Amino acid sequence: MKVWCRAWLVFVALFMASRAAFVDAQTITQRGFAEAAVAVFPEDTSTDRANAVGDALLREDVFIKPTTWLQFAAGLDARLNTHDQVRRSWRIDFADRTPQRQAISIRRLGATLARGPITIDVGKQFIRWGKTDIVTPTDRFAPRDFLNVINSEFLAVSGVRGVVQAGTHTLDLVWVPVFTPSRIPLLNQRWVPAAQGAVAFDDLGAVFPDGSQVGLRYSRIVAALEYSVSVFNGFNHLPNIEASPAFGAGPAAQVSASSVAGPASVGLRRVYPAMRSYGGDVALPTRWFTMKGEAAYATSGTPGTDDYVLYVIQLERQSGEWQLVGGYAGEAVTVRRAQATFAPDRGLTRAIVARAAYTIGPNRSVGFEGAVRQNGRGVYSKVEYSQARGQHWRTTVTGILIGGQSDDFLGQYNRNSHIAATLRYSF
Repeated sequence: MKVWCRAWLVFVALFMASRAAFVDAQTITQRGFAEAAVAVFPEDTSTDRANAVGDALLREDVFIKPTTWLQFAAGLDARLNTHDQVRRSWRIDFADRTPQRQAISIRRLGATLARGPITIDVGKQFIRWGKTDIVTPTDRFAPRDFLNVINSEFLAVSGVRGVVQAGTHTLDLVWVPVFTPSRIPLLNQRWVPAAQGAVAFDDLGAVFPDGSQVGLRYSRIVAALEYSVSVFNGFNHLPNIEASPAFGAGPAAQVSASSVAGPASVGLRRVYPAMRSYGGDVALPTRWFTMKGEAAYATSGTPGTDDYVLYVIQLERQSGEWQLVGGYAGEAVTVRRAQATFAPDRGLTRAIVARAAYTIGPNRSVGFEGAVRQNGRGVYSKVEYSQARGQHWRTTVTGILIGGQSDDFLGQYNRNSHIAATLRYSF
């Protein structure tokens, strides 16, 4: 507790000092928020009897623009959690490789140089590719924090991104020398799949790849049609799970989303396979709706790794205060080799997916998101109501319902339906 308090005090002191020093500077801007949230889970699971989880997050982003062609960006997160999802450590984390979140972490840190048609981003940054929602097959530089599988957020990667734009043509080149994995569920908590609850696990750690990753994306706008093609060569940020007999369960940290048969105690090691991906996306507005499509073929030479195609077909429509998105996410496995993986992107395929948002007024909105597997064995739905008060305060209430069979990616979390409330102060 003392470490947490010190971390928060240092962060608040730095934030107040920066505001005092730069309040009159035109080249410096900032944004941030302080947030408190609680999630209530009515049901116990075989690995977790805690029915309430509390989180606190303080986030600050600072942008410095000394000239018209140069900008620096830095972001810091400070966190607390009641359920051991945040490490009680004084160390400021940069790499995002630990099973738990860090109490203090660098969210982003980089520089942007823009001259004419060329833009270069250097440092820790967020890189997003693709056009579709919920499942985005070409989005290979976007690891996530999956400690809560349903409510995940993106992690930044460290590298260099160059974008060249010439009229309707855009070329996007990315080089990432340091691998950043997705953070996956903790073994001793409720996002362990229900089918594995009776098995004790020993965390054997992770094998992180040493090589760099590169990607190239070309996009073009022709009249109303926008399309792109891309190539990615690197590693999957979602792991294969290698299971082996273990004697005595060690510290629990990670788990795959596929059942692992074996003895009463099983050791799990996370391995991140090599991946090459070829993909494309397209968007075409029409009078009634916008049609979007996206697909990617992923292949790997790493043993125990599938080759597969992910694809999404969706329709979007803006009608008054309504924004509607609906479609189908599919998968076709061309070569099946995997024994156990953690793959939410593939787990949400072979499903009808939908998202809707309605703006009730200037301060209120309601949203819906859901996915139903085509065989009916898994379903997920989320309803969210948000209301702002004044310029700074916002309250959000979220209800999540998950159902289905334990052999389905969604259905295995059928005891994790919950209600969450969040209070945020933005500055």
